[in-house]
Amino acid sequence: MAWFEEFLWVLAYSKKTQRAIWLGVISFVLILALGAYVSNHINFVGIYAPLANVIRKLFLDRYEMEAWLSLVSCLMLAAKSYHKDRKRLLCL
Repeated sequence: MAWFEEFLWVLAYSKKTQRAIWLGVISFVLILALGAYVSNHINFVGIYAPLANVIRKLFLDRYEMEAWLSLVSCLMLAAKSYHKDRKRLLCL
């Protein structure tokens, strides 16, 4: 249980790690919301109308991939800054 207390203690004092985690979560949610908004407003008329569903799916997949990429990169930044702060705070 000591490792969990150490993790929480370092996380509490590491502002950069906290910001990276929050940035990742917020950007993930916002990118997915933006993708849903953009894809729901795609409308074609005439002979191109059946293509709207295919293009919506492509937009949603692309936005989802970008959201996951954003989340993973921010979590990697958080892990990197956590390790730096752990060494600094615990003098390892």
